[in-house]
Amino acid sequence: MPVALTIGGSDPSGGAGIQADLKTFHQFGAYGEAVITLLTVQNTRRAGRVEVLPPVLVMEQLEAVLEDIPPAAAKTGALGSGDIVAALGRAAAGFGFPLVVDPVMIGKQGQPLLDRPAMDVFREELLPRAALITPNVPEAEALTGLAIRGLEEVRRAAEILSGMGARAVLIKGGHLADDESVIDVLLNGGDWSEFPAARLKTRHTHGTGCTYSAAITAGLACGQTLTTAVTCAKQYVHEAIRTAPALGTGFGPLNHHAAIR
Repeated sequence: MPVALTIGGSDPSGGAGIQADLKTFHQFGAYGEAVITLLTVQNTRRAGRVEVLPPVLVMEQLEAVLEDIPPAAAKTGALGSGDIVAALGRAAAGFGFPLVVDPVMIGKQGQPLLDRPAMDVFREELLPRAALITPNVPEAEALTGLAIRGLEEVRRAAEILSGMGARAVLIKGGHLADDESVIDVLLNGGDWSEFPAARLKTRHTHGTGCTYSAAITAGLACGQTLTTAVTCAKQYVHEAIRTAPALGTGFGPLNHHAAIR
């Protein structure tokens, strides 16, 4: 059975974080493992406390996983502190499997999940270890300093992130001002690909980024090429949003039981 690992924060409401990642891994047929970096207090309507775990505890979890059931692919989510980012970057230098880096900085309810001093550490220590980095537009702006208004700036941001060391860059277009479609752009080894989908009018989008990066990670763990993994993940997330179960009274979770084509 293929094994996939998530390294990130916990969402007690189940829509995002390691909970979303593990559900997605399972749906794709991968055995899921999780290293927890931080705990949050949140639901679909509000966010409260964020408690970041000590870096030594995070790394002890990681060491326990790697020594016994090493994954075929791994991903990161919310990391919480520069110390955790630095420790993980050092560990990732020895990974023999691809690492998908989802640069989670702000939660759906606006809670900060990575402090500003950690951003430089992220660029220097973790981004160069990424087989793929999957920022949305605000995250790409924060990492590159660009103002992104359209696909031209998306491509420029992808080139900058690639120049920082990421082997491949997928910038998600959900925050661009296009009422009809969402276009994600992948830069992979000098090759460009676009992944369009119709924009869905819904508030039930909690955990979309986590689910997307987890689906890509599961695809890689199952032996897919990166382009195929992104293609399958994009379709899955679109269907998961379209069929969201309308749970909660705020930003509800996706349907992680959505079909995979």
